[in-house]
Amino acid sequence: MTRRGWTLVVSGSLFLIFVVLGLVVPVPFVAISPGPTYDTLGRDAAGNPVIQVAGHQTFQTTGELRMTTVSLHDGVTLFQGLGFWASGRYALAPREEYFKPGETNEQVKQENIQQLQDSQTNAQVAALRKLGYPIKVLAKQIVSGSPADHVLAPGDKLITVNGKKIVEAADVRAALAGTLPGQTVQITFQSDGQPERTVPLTLASRPDRKEGFIGLTAVDRADAPFNVTISLQDVGGPSAGLMFTLAIIDRLQPGDLAGGRHIAGTGEITETGEVDPIGGISFKVVGAREAGATDFLVPEHNCAEAKTTAPGGLNLIKVSTLDDALAQLANLKAGRPTASC
Repeated sequence: MTRRGWTLVVSGSLFLIFVVLGLVVPVPFVAISPGPTYDTLGRDAAGNPVIQVAGHQTFQTTGELRMTTVSLHDGVTLFQGLGFWASGRYALAPREEYFKPGETNEQVKQENIQQLQDSQTNAQVAALRKLGYPIKVLAKQIVSGSPADHVLAPGDKLITVNGKKIVEAADVRAALAGTLPGQTVQITFQSDGQPERTVPLTLASRPDRKEGFIGLTAVDRADAPFNVTISLQDVGGPSAGLMFTLAIIDRLQPGDLAGGRHIAGTGEITETGEVDPIGGISFKVVGAREAGATDFLVPEHNCAEAKTTAPGGLNLIKVSTLDDALAQLANLKAGRPTASC
C-alpha cells in the first residue's frame, strides 16, 4: 500500500474512533433544562389531590399555584453535549457541581427525595403556624453517646430545658446559653402516649461551642387536630416549599389565594416562613411561562438572575417571607401593583 493509502487508512481509523467515543463515552458534564411544572392545587399523576386534608374542612380554589422544576441529564456524551448546547434550551455544567465524588445517581435521587420530604414538612409547619395552630417541638435526632442518648428518643416532645419553656426549636440552644460542660440541667419531655418526665442531664462539651451540649437536634411540628399530606411523585429537592405552603393555606381557609390566575413560583421555605433562594431559576421561569403562568413568585436573592432570562409576559414578583407572598397574592387579586424584581 502506498504512503497515501496508509495515510487515508490511519486518518479514517482515527476519525472512526473519535466518532465512536463521541457517541458512547460520557463527558464530565450534565445538561440542565426547564423541567415539568405541577399545580399544587391540582392532582398528581395518579389522580390524587396534591394537598390532601383529613379531619378538617377544605375550601374550593380557582386558578393555579404551580411549582416549577429543572431537569438534569446525566451521562451526556460529547456529541449529545454539543447538541444540547447548540439547541439554546439547555445549559452544560460540570458534573461535580451536582454529584459528589463517587456518588451514584441513586444516591443523588435519595438525597433529593429527602430534601423534598423535608420541604413538605416545613411547608406544613409554616402554613399551620400562619393559620394560628400551636407548634410543638420534637427531638429529631439523638447524638450517639451524648447526654441525651438512651434518655430521649426521636419524636419526644420537648417541654422545658434548664427551666426555660420550649416554644420553638431555637429555644433549645438558647436555653443552654451560659451553661458549661459538666453542669447538670433538668429537661422535661413527653414520649408518645406517656406522661411528662423530668430528668437531669450532665452536659457534655463540643469544640464548636462554649456552652454545654445535650446531644439532640430539635424541630418544630404543627400540633393540629387533623392531618395534611402532600402527594407528589418523581420530584426532588427543597425548592417547592413556598408553593406547597401557599396551597395548604388555600385549602384550609376561604379566600382563594390565586383568584383564578395562573401563578407559578419557587423557593425553599423554613419552618418559620422565610423564603430562601434556590438553584435553576433561569430554567424555572421559562418552564412556568410555557405552562401558561402569567405571574411568578421569586425569592428575593434570585431576582437578579431571574430578570436576565424571564420570557415576555411573565410578571416577576419578589418575596422574602411567607407574609410577603400572601400580601403579593392579595395585591394581584385586587388589581394592585406587586413588588417587582
